[in-house]
Amino acid sequence: MKRSVIALFLIIMSAHLCFAQNSSTEQEIIKLSQDKWQWMADKDMDKLATFFHDRSKFVHMSGTWNKERELEIIKTGSIWYKKADVHDVVVEIFDDTAILWNRITLLAVVRGNEVSNQFTVTEIYKKQEDGWKLLDLTFSSVRDTHVIEH
Repeated sequence: MKRSVIALFLIIMSAHLCFAQNSSTEQEIIKLSQDKWQWMADKDMDKLATFFHDRSKFVHMSGTWNKERELEIIKTGSIWYKKADVHDVVVEIFDDTAILWNRITLLAVVRGNEVSNQFTVTEIYKKQEDGWKLLDLTFSSVRDTHVIEH
């Protein structure tokens, strides 16, 4: 009987640690995503250049491009990501890959015009030796009633 109780206790503790680890990783990804929005607003090219994976892609309403083009767009102000109001976030972890979905209202300046749009943004991250790197950032235009299922 004692062995059964001890075994059950160990199983429960192991499960708790697994969930805590996932929760910790999910929180890390959420924090990185929040930081990324701020770095984009601040046009912090050094942080973004390090954070974006060298082979990353960026999918916008007007096209898809690579890291160098995204950095150039941010640096020149062709798109200025002024403020991303995040309304909802979902993260799923798959080994060394994380996918984050945000529902946001983005205030931006695009070619000199201030615009506000609702998006669901999909972000894909890959764990590297030196931390998480952003592989993909995809903007999907949505209605303000759009819901991300948890």
